[in-house]
Amino acid sequence: MISGMNGSSAAILVIGDEILSGKTAEVNAQMLIGELRDLGVALRRIVIISDDIDEVAIAVRELSARFDHVFTSGGVGPTHDDVTILGIARAFDRSVIRHTELQARLRAYFGANIDEARLRMADVPEGTQLIETPDLRWPVLACENVYILPGVPELFKRKFAAIRERFRVAPYFARAFYTLEDEFDIADRLREVATAHPQVAIGSYPNFSAPDYRVKLTLESKDGAAIQSASEALLALLDPAQIARVE
Repeated sequence: MISGMNGSSAAILVIGDEILSGKTAEVNAQMLIGELRDLGVALRRIVIISDDIDEVAIAVRELSARFDHVFTSGGVGPTHDDVTILGIARAFDRSVIRHTELQARLRAYFGANIDEARLRMADVPEGTQLIETPDLRWPVLACENVYILPGVPELFKRKFAAIRERFRVAPYFARAFYTLEDEFDIADRLREVATAHPQVAIGSYPNFSAPDYRVKLTLESKDGAAIQSASEALLALLDPAQIARVE
């Protein structure tokens, strides 16, 4: 299992031919990137696959084994191309069952309008947990460490927001340095700081448009003391006259 630095790790699995074909823009993973970072969760993988049961099963099986949390997006509706439930069940070698409680709630909600298409919304992988919150009419489904979320962005956002706090862990500490020095000229100094501070993730991002700096350097860690030490070491190695700003 790959965990984050002193925390938990996550993967996002986006399921949908419409995403791969460009018919629909992908926004759920983009939203979740920021949410997970704010919660202190290290996002390690984003995978986009087609509406294919075997593809879903293979991806879920791998991601579930490697990361602490997996969030799926899409493929949970009533039509023929909604195969996420079947794929997740196959990933864990389980049957798809019609959940008794979900079925009862669907019947109560739809009344005389209930039909097989609507009842299929009660089909879940065997052993699925229903996560209830006061903010949701319908629970979030979780199978092992896989959280099954809808593809419709409004619903995806609402369902994740209802369960987000269960994933909160120690936050990240971050610093950013903007310098007018060239990335090639600071590469060796940056490597020296990174080698001496393995608990700190250091990134270098050249800028070719903004006139006020040439390279943005970022430091991230869950260890506040390590961030402080690495920041001081980096400042000692950078040309102070070329530092545009520090955040």
